[in-house]
Amino acid sequence: MASFETESVIGIDLGGSAIKLGQFDWKGNCLASLAVPTPQPASPEAVLSAMIAAIEQLDPARQTVAIGVGTPGPADAAGRIARVAINLAGWQDIPLADWLEAKTGRATVLANDANCAGLGEAWLGAGRAFRHSILLTLGTGVGGAIILDGKLFTGHDGTAGELGLITLNPEGPDCNSGNSGSLEQYASVRAIRRRTGLEPDELSVRARAGDAEALAFWQDYGRDLGAGLASLLYVLTPEAVIIGGGVSASAEFFLPTVQAELERRVLPSSRPGLQLRVAELGNRAGMVGAAKLAWQKHLGQ
Repeated sequence: MASFETESVIGIDLGGSAIKLGQFDWKGNCLASLAVPTPQPASPEAVLSAMIAAIEQLDPARQTVAIGVGTPGPADAAGRIARVAINLAGWQDIPLADWLEAKTGRATVLANDANCAGLGEAWLGAGRAFRHSILLTLGTGVGGAIILDGKLFTGHDGTAGELGLITLNPEGPDCNSGNSGSLEQYASVRAIRRRTGLEPDELSVRARAGDAEALAFWQDYGRDLGAGLASLLYVLTPEAVIIGGGVSASAEFFLPTVQAELERRVLPSSRPGLQLRVAELGNRAGMVGAAKLAWQKHLGQ
């Protein structure tokens, strides 16, 4: 039996309100899990202390061999530094991997939380049957992840995969990124509120009841999302597109339109056998993906 078959790792999803931790074996079985509140204010030092205490609580016997952490913002290409952490105070170029290694004695690696979610879905979720996939997280913003040959693709400087920031309409609404008319400005929860004055779940309730305006909105939404995905398909030609985030709960109302739009816009040679799937892991995806990241770090893959 290979030594790694008896080992385990810790995956951590660092969020603005909670820190979620899970202990996983190499097959993806969750051996233990824990969630603790994110300190407020969430200074780097306070978050580090909370993480260390939670790790000791989760694994008091120190049986885990590596740690992966998903952070709400970009990490450097080496997975060592949290460059910025959205909604966390005082985070700028924080060497979180070095800090955790020094305190825990375990090899540590970082990645953006959306990237971790994509890796989690590729490992244990809706993307597990595919080597090449992309994930779009349709939430307050629109995040993304690119999985190529089973591994997370982050580009030469660690920030690839910002799929929601591609341009959909050059004359569209301004985006916090500095772009105008990004896909995020048409597909995020914020965009849905701006366009309708309603929450996605309210629109779904109305659509389910047969409301013509709600149904028409979801068709418009599907066309916009399909147009954005068309650009991504031409560049990446994935086997599968995984749709996650809160808006994915309404997928029944827009995925058929997305499918039709892709068939209209994308040459068959750039989408052979393409599968559109709804994410399966929910709010566990980031923690699961961080654990996979830790396994890849430990095994040198």
